[in-house]
Amino acid sequence: MGDSFVIAIDFGTAYSGHAFSLTAKEAKSDIHVKKWGEDVGQQTPKTPTCILFNEKEELISFGYKAQTDYFKMKGKQAKESYLFDCFKMSLYGKSFNRNLKIKAANGNALPALKVFTEALRFLKDDALQTINDSAAGKKFIATDFTWVLTVPAIWDPSAKQFMREAAIQAGIVEERNKEKLIIALEPEAASLWCKQLPAEGFIAEHQGQTKLEQSPGTQYIVVDCGGGTIDITVHEVLKGGALKELHKASGNNLGGQIVDRRFKEFLRKIFCNGVWDEFEKNHPNDVKKIVYDFTLFKKQNDDVDISCPYSLGKIAQDKKAMEKYFERVEGASWDEGCITITKEKLNSFFTESLQGITQSLKEILTKALNIKYILLVGGFAESKILRKHIDDKFGVKCKILCPVRPQEAILKGAVEFGRKPHLVASRKSAFTYGVRVSRRFDKFKHKAEKKFTNKEGEWCRDLFMKLVEADEDVDWDETRTFTLYPTEAHTRMMNYNFYCTKKTSPIYVDEEGMVKIGCFFLHSPNTKRGMNRELKLNIKFGFTEMTIEGKDLDSDLTSSIELDFMTN
Repeated sequence: MGDSFVIAIDFGTAYSGHAFSLTAKEAKSDIHVKKWGEDVGQQTPKTPTCILFNEKEELISFGYKAQTDYFKMKGKQAKESYLFDCFKMSLYGKSFNRNLKIKAANGNALPALKVFTEALRFLKDDALQTINDSAAGKKFIATDFTWVLTVPAIWDPSAKQFMREAAIQAGIVEERNKEKLIIALEPEAASLWCKQLPAEGFIAEHQGQTKLEQSPGTQYIVVDCGGGTIDITVHEVLKGGALKELHKASGNNLGGQIVDRRFKEFLRKIFCNGVWDEFEKNHPNDVKKIVYDFTLFKKQNDDVDISCPYSLGKIAQDKKAMEKYFERVEGASWDEGCITITKEKLNSFFTESLQGITQSLKEILTKALNIKYILLVGGFAESKILRKHIDDKFGVKCKILCPVRPQEAILKGAVEFGRKPHLVASRKSAFTYGVRVSRRFDKFKHKAEKKFTNKEGEWCRDLFMKLVEADEDVDWDETRTFTLYPTEAHTRMMNYNFYCTKKTSPIYVDEEGMVKIGCFFLHSPNTKRGMNRELKLNIKFGFTEMTIEGKDLDSDLTSSIELDFMTN
């Protein structure tokens, strides 16, 4: 895997992009990040995660182009089209299935799997076209590459599986070569990139010229400040530059979009008495435009001037003079076609998000760790208000670092991860994982209501057989082996359910806080040894996705077990 060409897709909540490498060399300069937005006067490493379908549910455009196409639409057309913006957040905190639907800006819904698949298909095609446009004579196709797809570390396994299925449907990899798709955790990817940056690679330089990876034992926090999620991981640099996770991934859904939402609520308060509601209903594209303009301004820590769309001005002025709307609100004023928002008011939109980040960081810093640095990455880290807040709160304890291009850190780190996945040498298990088994009934140990009887005797059902414990260290290439036995002498197929919990030592699978996260089958056609047949489970917990292999020793049958996390 380490020597193949790599394409990384950072499919973010607010912005998405891709980067690639065409050599197996160590050269960091060999990682190319596509720049977006030339046609709209931009040059950014990512494009808005915005996808537009027509009324027939056919893809029209993605990214900046989807925004401008939508902004230009007349009322009726805009209402009939499906614009999905920041739709990745519909997966947050959900254990979801293939039938999940998500709502477009016009209130109509499409299947989430279709929306995600088409977005990934666009990014895949664009990445290959970008490479082929600059590759003299050679025509690259998807199977030439190892693909890396980024997801938040705080996502549950069903969301990762959903992304993998969407990627297969989008033609990124085929079922038969699916090992060429690696799921990377966003803050881990950022960490891999930042640890090898020289001092001048950061906005606030750290003293001394050593890179983090050259100082084994250094511990630091990576805060991936995205549009939807705040995703936090804690790493220690090991000898040789690999990383060990010290604290399981944490975070929340209070990313940069909370700030946009507070801004929108403020506008609703200004344009009261149904004015904003009418504007939102009849001009959904102009609503998106005003919020988009705001996202560009919010990186600064100054007063903000936002152009008022003609459609909003017209609805408002039909009722009363524009100045009247601003008389009863603090922190905003009207100035010849512009809405001016004061620096103080702008800061207030950040309160909730900043409190969420502060809380998460405080919890980590109370642990007995020796944290030297806090690394801020992701698009939201471009905000001066956010950086100043973290510096004010934690700057005495830790050095606060932010790479010069915080949006690119995840993309470049994801390419690096595709080349060398072993660089994250050890992770913390997020949960206690186990399988449901039956054991010989013991009246001194087991609940009476769990007893059942078959030809082989009395058994206790619903027991939780622990495979790994929450917070346990698991190495990326470590395989753990467990033995299972049948409960009937002649059964040829065994069905097991897979569970996770935050508890460390549960006994039964129906205890509170227990979640069924998948199921699998083991074939055992040779029943000669009856109850003495051994079935081995070989499990790798330490990579970004769990992999399981089952082996029936009696028939020498090995099966790769597909865990289906989307069964619920």
